[in-house]
Amino acid sequence: MKTKVAIIGSGNIGTDLMIKIMRLSDVLEMGAFVGVDPNSDGLKRADRLGVPITSDGIDGLVAMPSFKDIEIVFDATSAGAHARHDEILRAHGKKIIDLTPAAIGPYTIPPVNGLANLDQPNVNMVTCGGQATIPIVAAVNRVSPVIYGEIVASIASKSAGPGTRANIDEFTETTSKAIEVVGGARRGKAVIVLNPAEPPLIMRDTVYCLCEGGDENAIRASILEMVAEVQSYVPGYRLKQEVQFEKITDNERLLIPEMGEAFAGLKVSVFLEVEGAAHYLPAYAGNLDIMTSAALKTAERMVQRQGVAA
Repeated sequence: MKTKVAIIGSGNIGTDLMIKIMRLSDVLEMGAFVGVDPNSDGLKRADRLGVPITSDGIDGLVAMPSFKDIEIVFDATSAGAHARHDEILRAHGKKIIDLTPAAIGPYTIPPVNGLANLDQPNVNMVTCGGQATIPIVAAVNRVSPVIYGEIVASIASKSAGPGTRANIDEFTETTSKAIEVVGGARRGKAVIVLNPAEPPLIMRDTVYCLCEGGDENAIRASILEMVAEVQSYVPGYRLKQEVQFEKITDNERLLIPEMGEAFAGLKVSVFLEVEGAAHYLPAYAGNLDIMTSAALKTAERMVQRQGVAA
């Protein structure tokens, strides 16, 4: 018997996640799809697919007869709305997977710390940029301690819905912090770029790590191993080119303004792209695909680990 789940948020992310659950999951079943706009494409699509819907938000979800049977709730709304959702859902004993940058629960990146937080009532999926780049920072850090990690996530403007645009500040703050907490960097920085190019370009990510040094071959091997692990649930995740290394000598020290110190050691540059599976949006929306895929994997692990399913 599959575990019933609900999704709050009928936009791009919520709709893509719904379709993934229905097409791909052997342990999860859609129990409710929730929005606030009765005319949204997501709610209409869910209704056509036979998923119970409500356009009355979290209050409508709680009022649904099927609410009692729902074990896990995905929140794909906004950081501001999530605080209230979290309070209500916890009061009803629901497990929460947060796809907003609210970061009420612990940061969760499946290939890095995906098994560590499964007992928590609320887990946070960081951001699309974080899901794509923090595994790389962690891969470098497990070979050579990362002093400074910086990521630049470039996504197609067309793939950024109202929720993403309203959470730009939260995106940078949450991702920067998660680079440190999950990735292991002493200091992290994140930048997001909404690319207006036509035709839209797929997600591109750049990761810079300044680390103490170490064996370049070991660092490269660790990165390739991590890329393969992410590819196990996001097939369109790949290196755009070979990993690049640059030695920074004592005579060429780099000033890191955020840390107030000059750096000497090894600079590792990694260039990624993420092509979406096109379950709902076009393939250029890899930023949505990696986020929903990470949330799906986390929920399935919760079920498998804790025996939520009957």
